[in-house]
Amino acid sequence: MKIIVRTYTLTVYMVLGSTGILFAQDKQDSPEVLRRQTDAKEVISNFFNGKHGLDTSASGKTHSTFSTLPSAGYNPSTGFSVGVTSTGGYVFGNPKTTTFSVVNANAYVSTMGLASFEAKNNIFTNNDLFNLQGGIQVGKTVALDYGVGTGRKVQGDGSFALNDLPLDNNPDVFPIRFSYLKFSERVYRKIFEHIYAGAGVIFDKYSNIDDERQTGPNINTHNFRYSMIHHFPTSGYSASGLLFNIEYNSRDHINRTYKGLYADVVLRMNEPWLGSEHKTVQVKTELRKYWSLSKVNPEHILAFWYWGCYLLNGTLPYLELPGTGSDAANRIGRGYTIGRFKGTSFVYSEAEYRFPISKNKLFSGVVFTNIETASNNRNINLTEYIEPGAGVGLRLLFNKYSRSNLCIDYGMGNYGSKGIFLGLNEVF
Repeated sequence: MKIIVRTYTLTVYMVLGSTGILFAQDKQDSPEVLRRQTDAKEVISNFFNGKHGLDTSASGKTHSTFSTLPSAGYNPSTGFSVGVTSTGGYVFGNPKTTTFSVVNANAYVSTMGLASFEAKNNIFTNNDLFNLQGGIQVGKTVALDYGVGTGRKVQGDGSFALNDLPLDNNPDVFPIRFSYLKFSERVYRKIFEHIYAGAGVIFDKYSNIDDERQTGPNINTHNFRYSMIHHFPTSGYSASGLLFNIEYNSRDHINRTYKGLYADVVLRMNEPWLGSEHKTVQVKTELRKYWSLSKVNPEHILAFWYWGCYLLNGTLPYLELPGTGSDAANRIGRGYTIGRFKGTSFVYSEAEYRFPISKNKLFSGVVFTNIETASNNRNINLTEYIEPGAGVGLRLLFNKYSRSNLCIDYGMGNYGSKGIFLGLNEVF
């Protein structure tokens, strides 16, 4: 279940430079190719400096690979909010044999007393010998609870959403306010070409859980009823454990992949001796495949994404149930509000066609379709109900040296669900 509410619903973009060096990893990032491209940073800089034409600095040795988006938004559950999202990267080794590393961070505060900060890393050492993936998240936020499993229509479905959150209150959706602290880090070591194995730890703590509509013994929210049945404290709990992983990665770039394959299998074991309420065993699987359809314009891409999380043994706390928005970048499920579907096991799949629009690569577009399904371990089985989604999107090249871009998508789903979804960097 998605637990950190993204609040930038109306975004005014600007670029803040920071020192960073990016060396070309292949001919698509060569100085000659980059010189013919235009990004938002260059457009804004030329506007304020009164310059026109192509960037002639691409042949230089150093360029900023860091970009920042300020944000502001409103939602009935969070109030007015302001925040900032940043992304950047670096090559920690030989650029011909080392994958571009990425670091992302974002933070926000709202008028309803909510606040959040998170920082995530995906780092490759020289010659890709080690890959470190993880991050830290801390804050006080709200989750919108629609219940467990797919195939569940709720009153108010069909209202418009802006960046994963509905613009109207929904009488069948229960807000859950809580504080959280989450930390995870996985360390992979290369064992063969493109193949890594490793292990890690994860610590998730939830406190001050407040079911706003749990006003009496006869008014049970989904969260309260689930916690009581499965013997979890209703005010707070921990879910901490060990991670064991195997990964395959042949992508040419993390932020905006033109070609390659990424596959990851993670075995998670929540352990009471690490603070978990119950012993739990999960397996998370992920597959991303990219085909570049043109040698002349490699931005013509067919991309496929599969994400699945399966409960093998034990019981998960309610706020840990996987669902819409549960991936590492919180982008699963365009077409639905965040947390719309979740379950004890959850599977998601998406296909996307990406294509350039402008000759200078400043603008590009996407067409996507996806499906998701979830079980509840009672009367709803995995794949019993399939929830489809589809949409179109516009991309603005934000920083050509790190291949970062601003994503604006319009998505539609089942039960009349629809909305606009914003983000920094490709969805997958």
